[in-house]
Amino acid sequence: MMAFLRHLPIHLVNFLIITLFSLLIGLEQKRHHIDEEEDENTALLFGTDRTFTLIGILGFILYIIDPGSLIPFLAGLGILSLFLAIYYVNKIRLRSYFGLTSIIIALITYCLAPLIYLEPHWLVMLVVVTVLIFVEIKENLFSISRKFDRDEFTTLAKFIIITGVILPLLPHHPISPRINISPYQFWLAIVAVSGISYFSYLLKKFVFPHSGTILTALLGGLYSSTATTVILARKSREEKETGITPAAIIGATGVMYIRILMLAFIFNTVVALRLTGFFAVLIVLSALISLLFMKGRKTVKGEAFAGGHRNPLEFKTALIFGGLFAFFAVVTSLVITRYGNLGAGILSLIVGVTDIDPYILNLFQGDITKISVDTIVMATLVATASNNLMKLIYALSLGDPGIRKRVTIGFVILIVVSAAFALYLI
Repeated sequence: MMAFLRHLPIHLVNFLIITLFSLLIGLEQKRHHIDEEEDENTALLFGTDRTFTLIGILGFILYIIDPGSLIPFLAGLGILSLFLAIYYVNKIRLRSYFGLTSIIIALITYCLAPLIYLEPHWLVMLVVVTVLIFVEIKENLFSISRKFDRDEFTTLAKFIIITGVILPLLPHHPISPRINISPYQFWLAIVAVSGISYFSYLLKKFVFPHSGTILTALLGGLYSSTATTVILARKSREEKETGITPAAIIGATGVMYIRILMLAFIFNTVVALRLTGFFAVLIVLSALISLLFMKGRKTVKGEAFAGGHRNPLEFKTALIFGGLFAFFAVVTSLVITRYGNLGAGILSLIVGVTDIDPYILNLFQGDITKISVDTIVMATLVATASNNLMKLIYALSLGDPGIRKRVTIGFVILIVVSAAFALYLI
């Protein structure tokens, strides 16, 4: 088929492609107008399938007449723009409607000819598909915009600044001979954790705003499994909702392993590959335990994170994370230099009572000539086990008595398996 097309004149092939794409855009406009317009208003429509197809063909003809100077093409663009302007003024006068979508789409259709001659065909297809999709998802975009808070775009701007502006400007040289972490690595750690948390935040707010307790807990696990455990435990006591809570808590912990594995692949592929087997077992175990706890119990619509799953890009949050990261960079370097593997294991055990991400990211970015891959993996397993022990304490102290037995069983299994893996690596 491709060999046959290569023997056809290029103008013929491009003419057929432009005609087809213009017709598709026109058909979509026709379907869109059928959905939105009443019969008495159809006379005011700009055009549909035939009109857009002819606009595409007109652009093709005027472009190939003189592709060097583009004078015929630009003259045609001016005349078309004049007609579109007359239509737009009359539409405003008769209907008080200011939408420009159809006019912009008509101009894009006219410009397909130079695009298909000057750029790869995949780019033309991408433009056409993007036009079709954005016209079709009008109502979805309205629905999403209604969910945006006043500060939502400010938050997005913060994320763009910390990833696209600040990060590239930072130096890659280590802070000091003792601390083998550069400002770039320091900020990259903040970007990575904030990015995963921000993704979880967006999913919860815009994709699954009314998700059940289990799904809410899984999204919370991407944000912070410890915070998720605390919120779910308190909810179980306040609302006497004990049936699904243990499954949700263990499920959030399973997602914690996925989050840490993602960070490992971002910062240290060698460590990530070594860690994958151990974490795969823990992820599967978490899923099985969660499914077992769910068996025969009714899930409910959860608002567990109302007020709890906060925006992850707050300045105070980033500042605390950065401070912890710097602190653990110094402490980890000193402990490993003086006490080696044993020191790393003990430090990991202690760190588990805090936010483990800053410590683990220091391990992932550490110099593997000074600390072995197995030591990093062992320390990660110990830190997660210690953190699980802390979450168990939170669940037992803050949760309803009805969740204690199952939560204890779930966390003990994960802690014992993690400890066994860690001992195997020593």
